[in-house]
Amino acid sequence: MNYSFEYIDIILLAMIAGFIFLRLRGILGKRTGFEGKSSPQFKEVIKNINTIDQPKKVSENFDDKAQKEFLKGAEIAYETVITDFSDNDNKITTSKALLNNEIYDKFNKALNERSSRGHYAEITFIGVNSATIKEHKKIGRMLNVTVDFIAEVITCIRDKDKKIVSGDPEKIKKIYDTWVFSRDTTSANPNWQLINILT
Repeated sequence: MNYSFEYIDIILLAMIAGFIFLRLRGILGKRTGFEGKSSPQFKEVIKNINTIDQPKKVSENFDDKAQKEFLKGAEIAYETVITDFSDNDNKITTSKALLNNEIYDKFNKALNERSSRGHYAEITFIGVNSATIKEHKKIGRMLNVTVDFIAEVITCIRDKDKKIVSGDPEKIKKIYDTWVFSRDTTSANPNWQLINILT
């Protein structure tokens, strides 16, 4: 008799579980993926994430603040290029990313000619005395900025026997350059490149 009550208890529990299951299925439904419309809050979160993930275009507003930031980078680029071109390995290495293809080819050609003569350069970069924006103009999507540099260096050229061909390793020399940098204002890439050397 006790066994009968146990069986009845099991059957009742099974019926209750089945009832609960059917109620849940009626409320939640049977889904294999995302269905229906997302909530406004969810849409707003996704919108914000997409905005964050999208690369920001370079600002086309070249105001005073932007010019000051540009000049800081231009001075660093100037020293990097001058030092790289004038060191003793006769190769463009650290400044390659700062040069467009035309300037890189010109530098490379000059260095190959120097190397073929058995010459190499020595340089000590003292510093940039001044860097001034001469002009800036937008051509299509490209923003070109012309900069006048005044800097001081100690430099000389030696031959394979270490004899001085030109320059003076003991004398500080003042140099004047006018360079043109360019950047694509529609690109997320913030880097500028040297595209022309006027003096």
